[in-house]
Amino acid sequence: MCDASVGQHLHLFSRRRFLAASAATGLGAAALSACGSSDSGNSSGKTTIEWWNITTTQPAKKLWAQRAKDFEAAHPDVKVKVVTLENEAYKSKMTALTTSGKLPDVFHTWGGGVLKQQIDAGLVEDLTDKTASWTKDYVPASLAAYQFDKKTYAVPFDIGMVGFWYNKALFKKAKIDTPPTTWSGYLDTIKALKSAGITPIALAGKEKWPGMYYWAYLSMRVAGLEAMQKAATDADFTGEGFVTAGQHLKDLVALEPFQKGFLGGAYSDPNGEAALMGNGKAAMELMGQWAPTVEKDSGKGIGDDLGFFSFPSVEGGKGALTEVFGGGGGHAVRKGAPDAAVEFLKFFAEKQFAETLVKETGLIPVSKDARPALTDPNLTAVSDALNNATGFQLYLDQAYAPAVGQEINDSVAALIAGSKSPEQVTRSVTQVAKSEKS
Repeated sequence: MCDASVGQHLHLFSRRRFLAASAATGLGAAALSACGSSDSGNSSGKTTIEWWNITTTQPAKKLWAQRAKDFEAAHPDVKVKVVTLENEAYKSKMTALTTSGKLPDVFHTWGGGVLKQQIDAGLVEDLTDKTASWTKDYVPASLAAYQFDKKTYAVPFDIGMVGFWYNKALFKKAKIDTPPTTWSGYLDTIKALKSAGITPIALAGKEKWPGMYYWAYLSMRVAGLEAMQKAATDADFTGEGFVTAGQHLKDLVALEPFQKGFLGGAYSDPNGEAALMGNGKAAMELMGQWAPTVEKDSGKGIGDDLGFFSFPSVEGGKGALTEVFGGGGGHAVRKGAPDAAVEFLKFFAEKQFAETLVKETGLIPVSKDARPALTDPNLTAVSDALNNATGFQLYLDQAYAPAVGQEINDSVAALIAGSKSPEQVTRSVTQVAKSEKS
C-alpha cells in the first residue's frame, strides 16, 4: 500500500478506538447558527451548501478541498463551505447540532444507530430516488449501514471489514498450508503455531475494542445476523447463541494464544499489537482493512508475507463465512437542504474521482466501476470478500447505542481477562441495553 494512505487509515482507526460517544458539549451560537440555516443564499446571490467532514489528513484533505472547488467551478451559482473536524470533535459537535435540529447540508455519517436517530427526528433527507441512478452498481454491503425500511439515507464513499491478517512465513514455519475456514480448524491452527514456538495472535488488550471483534464475529457466526438485530431491538443479548459465542472465545483464551503481557498491550504503540505483526513477532491479528498501514507505521511491515482471510465459520452456527463485520464512511443530506447538496454528492461520486481516492488514499471502492483502480493484493482480497458478502453487520459501536457498544467492550475484555463468564457478559450487555431503551 502507498504511504499516502497512512493518515486516512489511521483516521478510520481512531473512530473505532474511542467507542464511548462524546457527551453533547455546549457550542457557541455562531457554531450552531452556521449549520442548516434555512437561508441557503449569501450576499453574492449564490446558493451556499455547508459540507462537514472528518478528513483531516493528507492527501485526502487536499483532494476533498479541491473537489469542492471543482464543484464550484462547474456550478458558478453555488458556494461550498467546507468544515473539517477531527473525528471525536466532529461526533461531539454533531451531537449538539442534532439536539438543536440544525444539521449541515451535507455531513459525514457512519450510518447505524446515530443516523437512525437523526432520521427519526426528521432531520435527514430520503435519498432513495435521488441517488438510485448512480448507486445501483455499488457493492450492496457498502449501502447496508445507511438503509432503513428499504430507504437509503446516505451515500457511501468508503467500505471496509474486519478479518484476520496473517504472516505467511510463520504459517509455513508451523507447517500450516492454508488459512482455516472453520472455528475448530482455527483452534488447530493456534495449537500448531504454539507447537512451533510462534506467538499465534497479537492483541491490544488494554484498549478493549480489538478483543470485542472476536465476540462480535463469534456472535455473528453462532447466533446469526438476524439474532444480532433482534437482540438490539429487544434489548436482550441473553440468548443461547451469544452465550455460546462467549464460550468459544473462552476456549480460545484457554489456549493462551496472545503475546506475553497482552492485557496491558496497546494497538499502535511501538510495542503494541500492530508493531508485533509488523515486525514478524506474531502470526495473526483480527483487524480492519487499515491493518497493513498501521503495521508498517508502528513496525517495519512484512511486505509480501502478509495475507488476509475471513473470520472462520462455526460448526453448527446460523451465520455464514460470507457474512462480514465492518463499516465505512458516507455522506447524508439535511432535510430541506438545497438541491445542490445532492448534486454535490453525485459530483463527489464520479468515477474518475473515486479512482483517485482509491489510488492516492487507499480507500476500498464502493462502486464496482472504480474497482480496477485497486491494485494492492491484500486490499483486493478485502474488496473481494465485501463484493461476495451475503450479509453485513455494522461495527457494534455504530449499530447499537454507544453505551451498549462500550459495555460490550468492557464485558468482553473482562471475559478475556478471566473475570467474567460468557453468561455474565450477556447479562451485563442486556442490562445496559434495557436501560438505554427505558
